[in-house]
Amino acid sequence: MKASCKQIIISVLAFIAAGNCFSQNGAKERHFKTYCNPIDIDYTYMALHAHTGVSYRAGADPAVINFKGKYYMFVTRSFGYWVSEDMSNWEFVTPQNWYFNGSNAPAAAVEGDEVIVAADPSGRMAVIKTDTPEVGDWQTQFGVIPIEIQDPALFVDDDGKVYLYEESSNVHPLHGVELDPANHYMPVGEEQPLVSLHPEEHGWERFGENHSSDMAPYLEGPWMTKHNGTYYLQYAAPGTEFNVYADGVYTSDNPLGPFEYAPYNPVSYKPGGFLTGAGHGSTVQDNNGDFWHFATMPISVNYKFERRIGLFPAGFEDDGQMYVNTAYGDYPQLLPGTEVGEHRNRFAGWMLLSYNKKTTANSVIEKGIQQRVIGPTMEPVLTSKDTEYDASKLVDEDISTFWVANGNNDSLQVSIDLGNKMRINALQVNFQEFNARLFGRLKGLKHQFIIEASLDGEKWNTLVDYSENLRDQPHAYIELDEPSDARYIRYRNVNTPNEYLAISEFRVFGKGYGKLPKQPSEFEVLRQEDKRNADVSWKEVPGAMGYVLYWGIEKEKLNNSVMIYSENEYELRALNTDQEYYFQVEAFSENGISERSKTVHVE
Repeated sequence: MKASCKQIIISVLAFIAAGNCFSQNGAKERHFKTYCNPIDIDYTYMALHAHTGVSYRAGADPAVINFKGKYYMFVTRSFGYWVSEDMSNWEFVTPQNWYFNGSNAPAAAVEGDEVIVAADPSGRMAVIKTDTPEVGDWQTQFGVIPIEIQDPALFVDDDGKVYLYEESSNVHPLHGVELDPANHYMPVGEEQPLVSLHPEEHGWERFGENHSSDMAPYLEGPWMTKHNGTYYLQYAAPGTEFNVYADGVYTSDNPLGPFEYAPYNPVSYKPGGFLTGAGHGSTVQDNNGDFWHFATMPISVNYKFERRIGLFPAGFEDDGQMYVNTAYGDYPQLLPGTEVGEHRNRFAGWMLLSYNKKTTANSVIEKGIQQRVIGPTMEPVLTSKDTEYDASKLVDEDISTFWVANGNNDSLQVSIDLGNKMRINALQVNFQEFNARLFGRLKGLKHQFIIEASLDGEKWNTLVDYSENLRDQPHAYIELDEPSDARYIRYRNVNTPNEYLAISEFRVFGKGYGKLPKQPSEFEVLRQEDKRNADVSWKEVPGAMGYVLYWGIEKEKLNNSVMIYSENEYELRALNTDQEYYFQVEAFSENGISERSKTVHVE
């Protein structure tokens, strides 16, 4: 039987939207076995604050679903969404129909053979749906839900019932209600309060950088996952702009509760490293049955809501405890489809080789004046005092600092001296929007450059030739086809989108040829009088670049972690007052990871 005209049109449009072997902009798809956070997609330049004159990219509040074997990622105020078959190559879909105001903290779920979405920034919205999300032919249900909705989540249970969860507030609890698909997704009864924050008991729920403020924290970003008959209601706290932005979870045997606080909270937490924060996320099962957690990670340089998206392996212990593994979470990780001994351990084993190494650039901006938005007035503020943009910022593992060249042309270059010969496996170039003038979704943006390597600083060979790259890659991650030995790595600019070439971090991954660091000793954990806090210390390990501290509520389940550079002490402020904990620490360097320390138990 011949296909109908509609089927043919849909197939052709789907082919174009998905890109087949080539992306919409003509660049050939990459086929890597690894990825590196932040996810390397063409983040949208925000248009919401264009009147301020301050330009920045952002991607936040990811709602990711698996629909017919493809992954769809809906992101705040992006003028559309992304689709992928492998969680590596993400192609942008410009929908034919969409919310007039765009989307904000979008909700998405699979209902039978359709995808349903709720995302209107006005807070008053109808559910929209489609059976062809790769095309974006969204149809409204014409019934506006009579609830003031913030940060919605949609959940379709095994019995076909649909539920809405929502809230973004430092006052109100998170609410839930059943929706009736047969009646334009109108509420079935009244919304019910489900969970609230208790920062006086849960240290990780405290507001501010490193949980340092007594201000009321924000409860937001719900997401529901059902596993083995248990409902896992995930939520975000304490604030999206902080390094401690995280997701916690309550559990129940009913989609509307009552819910019980999980003693192992927070479940998704990343307060240290190059890119921090792991809140307001979504949990999705891949085509192999493994779970992944997508999360919001702050940059907050040009504006407090300047954010990116991270991806972490997730899952459930035999006893039902949920976990999200963020250890080494901004180093290369193995993608779905790559065989691993255990799904939670997807770290590729490639260490960071470029941290605090000597850098040399042939250009630095003479006067560091940056436009950014500060404060509630949304007015741009020029900042120049004590601001430096030299090349050392490329290797400090801080996404909020950056090198800025005096212009943007193909004469610009910067090099890193790794100090010794190293084995190179992958590279990541993180560009920054310094004094950009771009807003919204723009066609034709691309990042073109060449990366070269040398053993002696004189004879160079090309590792990466992106001189004709047609992709917009603000966080360009490149996995080498074959590893290469080098001591010197050089970036040569060709063409990037903005007036100034600005790079926040030029990261080199692989392995050194030296010895592993020794196991940390004299490991101590002293819980403070305020039991939400603990002082942790250990003896400095010679040659260590940094340390990863682990903790959890059972000796064999140390599922929370923090990466700490250079220091051999840490004040942990994320504990629950009525919970006992177990701790370990390990050292790492360019050469690999040490054995973990002895386990310390504190009451």
